[in-house]
Amino acid sequence: MNLNKNAVKIAGELLERQEELKINSFKLRNGAKIIDCGIEAKGSFEAGKLFAQACTGGLAEFEFSMRHFRDFSLPSIEVATDFPALACFASQKAGWNIKGENFSAIGSGPARILAKSPKKIGYSEKANEALIALETSTYPSEKICESIAEECGIMAKNLYILIARTASLVGSIQISARMVETALFKLDYLGYDVNTIETAFGSAPVAPVVGNDAQMMGMTNDMIIYGSEVFLYTQENIDAAKIPSNTSPAYGKPFSEIFRECGYDFYKINPAIFAPAEVYVNNAKAGGINPEIIKKSLNLVFK
Repeated sequence: MNLNKNAVKIAGELLERQEELKINSFKLRNGAKIIDCGIEAKGSFEAGKLFAQACTGGLAEFEFSMRHFRDFSLPSIEVATDFPALACFASQKAGWNIKGENFSAIGSGPARILAKSPKKIGYSEKANEALIALETSTYPSEKICESIAEECGIMAKNLYILIARTASLVGSIQISARMVETALFKLDYLGYDVNTIETAFGSAPVAPVVGNDAQMMGMTNDMIIYGSEVFLYTQENIDAAKIPSNTSPAYGKPFSEIFRECGYDFYKINPAIFAPAEVYVNNAKAGGINPEIIKKSLNLVFK
């Protein structure tokens, strides 16, 4: 099992199906491969699904469905994985801040395993090729790509970069696809060992692209904070009541308002808010879906 090899195969599928998936690609002079899923490219639901699958190193399965709330419905993405710690915490977690040359992006994907060697998971791998996924509105330079490749211990020509801005179809999909990731983030924040989670399933609505990157950042977070469900299976004694987003004092208003009240500083936001709305640990349920905040966040218009 090698998550980077799995993800590179998925990147190969994206490259082979570019026209069908409404995506674009190009190589930099150093050979780094940029796969544009949502900057200039329109993207598609299938591209979003493959983007999310690549982020998890091929260790999770994704499907789409419709989520029905009280008086409205939204498309949703579902994830199932038998390797939640590896797929969602070690690989999918958006935990690599990449900056330089007036460029800023949040990185995820199995390249993090090569570069960061997440010690809490106790897993490492070797690979000649690597895949990183970036949430940003601009393309990285050759120098940025060389820096990423160097941290991964590979040549730049063997680096695959999936990229999508927040205000894009693929961007919205891949953020909603992180509901299990946020559950594991919360468990880690609470001091639990995420390796004890044996299997996981999650579902979250996908926000329509109806704003710019800043507006969509708020809406996409709300899909998880107020609209997601996660099922965790474990042999350990975990208090489900501590996990949902409603345990945060910031809970109860759209994320855009929370962010504004914190002076647009992520580090001032109470981290307990970054969690699913509803959580099941084996047969224990905690939290709940909040359709009213979702409606307020999306400013849904009924005609």
